[in-house]
Amino acid sequence: MTHGRQHRILYTATKVHPTQNSEPCALVSMENIRFISTTYVQPKNQIDHQFTKLELTPCDVQLLLVDTIQKGLLFHKPDKQSLKLIEHLKVSFSRTLDIFYPLAGRLAVTANEDDNTTSFSLDCNGAGAEFVHAAADGVTVAHILDPVLVPDNIVYSLFLMNGVLNDEGKSKPLLAVQVTDLVDGIFIGMTMNHSVGDGTCFWNFFNTWSEISRSGTSTMAKPIFGREFLDGIIHLPIRIPFFQYPNPEDKVVPPMASLQQRVFHFRKEKIAALKSKANVQMATCKISSLQALMGHLWVSITRARGLISSATEYEVSQEITKYMVIVGMRQRLHVPLSDQYLGNAVLFGTATTTVGELLQGGLGFAAMELNKVIALQTEQEVKKFLEAFVENPSLPKRGAVMKSNSLLTGSSPRFDVYGNDFGWGRPVAVRSGSGNKVDGKLTVFAGAEEGSIDFEACLSPQTLQALVEDEEFMQSVAV
Repeated sequence: MTHGRQHRILYTATKVHPTQNSEPCALVSMENIRFISTTYVQPKNQIDHQFTKLELTPCDVQLLLVDTIQKGLLFHKPDKQSLKLIEHLKVSFSRTLDIFYPLAGRLAVTANEDDNTTSFSLDCNGAGAEFVHAAADGVTVAHILDPVLVPDNIVYSLFLMNGVLNDEGKSKPLLAVQVTDLVDGIFIGMTMNHSVGDGTCFWNFFNTWSEISRSGTSTMAKPIFGREFLDGIIHLPIRIPFFQYPNPEDKVVPPMASLQQRVFHFRKEKIAALKSKANVQMATCKISSLQALMGHLWVSITRARGLISSATEYEVSQEITKYMVIVGMRQRLHVPLSDQYLGNAVLFGTATTTVGELLQGGLGFAAMELNKVIALQTEQEVKKFLEAFVENPSLPKRGAVMKSNSLLTGSSPRFDVYGNDFGWGRPVAVRSGSGNKVDGKLTVFAGAEEGSIDFEACLSPQTLQALVEDEEFMQSVAV
């Protein structure tokens, strides 16, 4: 084990058996994955860093018992030799970690004996982020791209820390990268502890890393670590009464074998048509492109779930359906919070109606309900959430927020996915790992074409089959 002169990188060159890959989900097939090396990367000049400890906010703490963020990019094979490329990526990764140094730390737990509560913080101790080099023998780019359904048995094995909950960040890395050689490509899968950052933070790191890899330097704005935006609203640290770590044997593992995934691609023109139709139906101009597209999915998936057998049942069906939307709060504060803030800054808004109302109202009604919910996420709602959480902390478990007949959209088309050129060209696809996958999870990404949007839909096989047989829905999908 040696220390690099320019960057604090701890090397272990031994091959790793697949069963050591950070507790992979039992349902994930890893027979094609060969682990070559594991490296723990530490930020350099740690004594120069201003922050040694970051308190977790309510937005962070509420995610302790759910999964990590797992997103990855697929590339065609670079010209560089594999080992030289890996060393290049490792060095650029370490330089990026110098900028985002808290992500090399661990969660710290404080037992408050005076009131029997527990507090959580991010200890910027430089313990290290994990960098794994692997090879997927016999797996090609086409094996990932060509199947109609996402080949989860392959894709999930391209990520580290499958099945790991965020609260385990006290002993496990907060950031882990697996770079996997394919026959004719490369996949860079990144896992980030969700209690220390949201999707904005995740893609800020990815964007910065790719720029440093490509050009040797970064023009990105530096991350912001302070929690001053909470001054006058709540006091930190947050105290969780009677907190107990979940028993590993009691972990709720999503029934992935009973779910399937497919990526639906929507071109700019189709999205514009849906937006126009929704606004005309509701005699408004408030509905956005994304709201119209989510409304279209809400109606179509609800119809595909077969909750109503005939049109005559629309008016009488009182079955409840919900659509939960993760709304960024950075720009909703009186003094906007920078996109460079490292931490979670999102609210959960939920549109609720009956199946009958939804299917009778159609696209315009669904999109308008989502518009209303998103508009309600004001600065006042942010303050109400923060104060209520401090008064009565609630830590939902994996999948607990999802109810029957519900949908949840995560991620955002605003994130720069296809701009991540590491020096050998743009990615050809983005895929997500097994984290937080439940029936009704819709992950949204910007499409490769300008103005296009992709939705990765995780649904039951029956619902997914009915959806692709729905002519009205598929007319909007690019094939």
